[in-house]
Amino acid sequence: MLLVDVDGLLNPYAAKPHRRPAGYGTHRLLTPRWEAAERRRLTTWGLPLRQMKPLRVWLDKDHGRALAALPFDLVWATTWEEEANAFVAPILGLPDLPFVPWPSPRPQPPGGVFWKTPEIVAWAAGRAFAWVDDDITDADRAFVDTHHDGPALLHRIDPRAGLADHDFTLLADWAASLN
Repeated sequence: MLLVDVDGLLNPYAAKPHRRPAGYGTHRLLTPRWEAAERRRLTTWGLPLRQMKPLRVWLDKDHGRALAALPFDLVWATTWEEEANAFVAPILGLPDLPFVPWPSPRPQPPGGVFWKTPEIVAWAAGRAFAWVDDDITDADRAFVDTHHDGPALLHRIDPRAGLADHDFTLLADWAASLN
C-alpha cells in the first residue's frame, strides 16, 4: 500500500504564494470540512460569519498518472479523508480510494511522534506499506520500527516542493525490493 497525504506533497502549500512550483495548477476548493473549520474559527474569534473563502490548492495533474503507475494500492492518509475522493481525486484523474479515518480529537503521542503515525500503524495491521507525508520525522520511523511487524517505508516530502520525480523513483525501487 502507498499511504498518500495531500497537503505538503500533492499540494505544496509551503511554497511562496508568488512561486507556485512548475507543473502545478491553482484550484479553489470549498470542502465541507474546510468551511466548517473556517466557521468555527470565526465564531471562536467573535467575528461575523460571512461567505467562506475557498482553500487555495496547488495540484499537478501528472501526479495522478504517476501515482497510478506505481506498483501499490493507493490509500489516502490525509486530513481530507473522504473529501480527497470528492475534491482532489477528480482533478488528478484518480478513482475513489480507501482512506485512513482519523479519530477526533486527535491524540498527541509522546516523544515527538506525529499524531498520524500510531493510527497508520494500527490501520496497516502488519501489512507492507509506504507512507509519504511532509510531517514524518525520525521519531515516526522509530515508532514504526518498534510497533509494526511488516515492511514499511516512511518518506518525508518537502512541503515547499511537493512530490518530485526522485520521490516516484524511490517509491518504485522500494516496492521492487519487496519482491
